[in-house]
Amino acid sequence: MSEILVDARGLEPPEPFERVMEAVSDMGADDIVLMLLEREPHPLYRVLERNGYVYRTTYREDGVFEIRIRLKPA
Repeated sequence: MSEILVDARGLEPPEPFERVMEAVSDMGADDIVLMLLEREPHPLYRVLERNGYVYRTTYREDGVFEIRIRLKPA
């Protein structure tokens, strides 16, 4: 298992979406993608759900959203 970091802070759309989609398409069955972003990516959530991923979002005190993404368990 490994964690793949996608630090999308400061990037303009659609670059955060493109980077995280590339990361999830390359991840292994036990990997986790950790995305850091200054805004909550609601459109991304719908795409992840439709494509067999689950996620957990945490809002940090410094104003950053941490989104942990993994493949949906079978």
